[in-house]
Amino acid sequence: MKPVKLLIFVFSVAFIVWSISIAQHDVKMEPAKSATGGHIMITPTTELKWTEPDALPAGAKLAVLEGDPKAPGLFTMRLKLPANYKIPAHWHPVDEHVTVLSGTFNMGMGDKLDEKTGKELPAGSFAVMPAKTNHFAWTKVETVIQLHGTGPWGINYVNPENDPRLKKATK
Repeated sequence: MKPVKLLIFVFSVAFIVWSISIAQHDVKMEPAKSATGGHIMITPTTELKWTEPDALPAGAKLAVLEGDPKAPGLFTMRLKLPANYKIPAHWHPVDEHVTVLSGTFNMGMGDKLDEKTGKELPAGSFAVMPAKTNHFAWTKVETVIQLHGTGPWGINYVNPENDPRLKKATK
């Protein structure tokens, strides 16, 4: 065997032996921490607490997974939207990150809901809507989306007549 090949062979064997010996030692791992410094929470979907959000048109269900969307800090929430659901043009005070978990979520930008100008986002899609950008959304089939961002989060309708909170307050 040539000296160079012998040297490569010896180093390769030594590396393999060293890797095996390291792998066999007890390695202490620290528990992972969430971005907020707390523990990691794992919640099966069967344990989510769904509520009816007052800031969205009737029919939507909301579950907060992490944080408090109304307070400063990280939050994660899910929205379950029925088929043929519409969210009129609105904006948020902070960036909105949307992941489509099931169904198809449709989004568009502008001051008025216009299904001709929106984009279809099937399950697995991701979208980011910058703060204070007027946009709207709708579904054709039951759809579940996950929203995350940094609070305080809120929804402000372009046309106040579309705000379900104001309709409830006048009843």
